[in-house]
Amino acid sequence: MSKLYIYAHTLIDGVSEQPKYEKLVTIEDSVITNIEDYHEINEEAIEVNTLTPGFFNCHVHIFYPVGFDSKKEFTLIEKAFYAKKHCEQYLESGVTFIRVVGTENNYDLQIKEAIENKVIAGPHMYCAGKVICMTGGHGKQEGIEADGKDACRKAARQQLKAGVDLIKVMATGGVMTKGVEPGNAQLSVEEMKVIVEEAHKANRKTASHAQGLQGIKNALYAGIDSIEHGCFLDEECLELMQKQNTFLVPTLCAPQCILDKGVENGVAKYAVDKTLKVTKAHVESVKKAYAKGIQIALGTDAGTPFNYHSNTAYEMELMAQLNISNMDIIKIATINSAKCLGVEKDYGSIEVGKQADLVCLNENPLDDISNVRKINRVIQSGRIVVYNTR
Repeated sequence: MSKLYIYAHTLIDGVSEQPKYEKLVTIEDSVITNIEDYHEINEEAIEVNTLTPGFFNCHVHIFYPVGFDSKKEFTLIEKAFYAKKHCEQYLESGVTFIRVVGTENNYDLQIKEAIENKVIAGPHMYCAGKVICMTGGHGKQEGIEADGKDACRKAARQQLKAGVDLIKVMATGGVMTKGVEPGNAQLSVEEMKVIVEEAHKANRKTASHAQGLQGIKNALYAGIDSIEHGCFLDEECLELMQKQNTFLVPTLCAPQCILDKGVENGVAKYAVDKTLKVTKAHVESVKKAYAKGIQIALGTDAGTPFNYHSNTAYEMELMAQLNISNMDIIKIATINSAKCLGVEKDYGSIEVGKQADLVCLNENPLDDISNVRKINRVIQSGRIVVYNTR
């Protein structure tokens, strides 16, 4: 049995309202077995400034290279190499668990298998595989086009048969699909309801790309588990989310990265134009959701233009700009996200009996959220997978 000891001057456990100080954390194999006040021990302990749970990113597209001319086409082998690189970048940035929410031909399941078989290094992964959309709808390039209840039920069952961890549906148009508008509703309540029903029968969660108001409401009426983006939220949406315990995954990075770079760096003009239409409402919706106490999980939509897989910290920084407290941001990135995925029994906080997925930081993120970038070590399942000597 392997043992690892960590002496944390500050411990942010993901569940407490206040940090804890001068703590000794014991890890045996992959599990946290003890948390106590620091004392001298015979074995060597890793001394760190601040210890947090491993971060989550609940909305990524693992196959998408970023920072490129959006007209370029990539071969499958190129995408595979990029996916390997992206997996490494998540670990290097403290992200030990990701949720992949859209990949052509269910390729994300193969990446997950490669990680589990230790062929490549990468975070724990939940996979949606192919999204389900209406014919001609957002995500049509890599999804299953389905119209009507029967076709949607069959599409859901096909994805469950393939082994996905969740099912993602497209309730509205989106920024990145040419010819569709983010505000337009797409799959109907009835179509999404049978998908949710099939997923829940199989103990799987559901997520919905939902930007426009009516599409968000349709997804909520259907009983969806998480709203992705949620650009236009009104009071009815917020009340339904609160009542149904629906998560919001805002993905603030996605529109901001498009606007940061713009057409001059290769972003398609139609994507910039559509982003400008939704950005202000998007920010206001996140503020309202936070004020209402809606459960928020962290996701970046990494893989959209210039939205790097290494930059989960940027989402936290954008949240801080909305006056979300630094402690709440850490909780959003850890225990809240674990709950969104349904893995909070084993992940998302530093507690005895949970998996030892941890981030060792050189400075305290409660002082400045950007300190989440100052990583000393990353520990996944009790093993040191990243060690920065700088």
